[in-house]
Amino acid sequence: MTFVQLIDCKTSRFDEMDRLMDTWVEQTRGKRTATHAVVGKDRSDASHFIEIVEFPSYEEAMRNSNLPETDKIFRELVALCDEMPTFTDLDVVRDEKMYGATARRFYETVGTRGELPPLDDLFAENYHDHDPSNEQDVMGMDAIRREIEMWRGGFDITFTVEDQVCEDDRVCTRWTFNGTHKGEFMGLAATGRKVSMTGSTVFRFNEGGRIAEGWWQYDRLGLMAQLGALDALET
Repeated sequence: MTFVQLIDCKTSRFDEMDRLMDTWVEQTRGKRTATHAVVGKDRSDASHFIEIVEFPSYEEAMRNSNLPETDKIFRELVALCDEMPTFTDLDVVRDEKMYGATARRFYETVGTRGELPPLDDLFAENYHDHDPSNEQDVMGMDAIRREIEMWRGGFDITFTVEDQVCEDDRVCTRWTFNGTHKGEFMGLAATGRKVSMTGSTVFRFNEGGRIAEGWWQYDRLGLMAQLGALDALET
């Protein structure tokens, strides 16, 4: 079970504390077990700081605490505080990956049968799309809606999310596209062929939680081969 520790302290010497933590990070390289750390400053009290440190488990956190470097740094950290810091130990019982969930919802939305649902809760108005199959980047929600409608007009689409990695404001998804060629696509009349394609997409999210930018990589050549578009070139 993921474990989180909250370190609550007051200090007028934060710059020194910040340099001290940089020293600890360097000294424990390859040994520390913390996976993520965030430091926040109280907007109503400039001397009040809270550090949130995440570990894979409580046991890993204890291993981290027992490092000689951690004990030394802790004593120096206390000396920089205006008062004794407090520690809150938390077992994580719910962890919502909000951006990841929104990215998954995009793939589900594209595969929706019938009319394409509104995209307002998924995309920012000034969405910027980078797709190597397009000569120019797609800009704006209306443009990305037309792009999606083009694909939906050509295929009955189903996306399967194979892997997903979330980091800060970006989500990378590795997906598999399956569909039946039901309508005109890229100048090709419907063939009724079932096709499959793999690819990956990186989405950047804005502060409002909407998709603001996207980068696509997928096997377009393999898709066109499955549709028979390359047959004439091979003869």
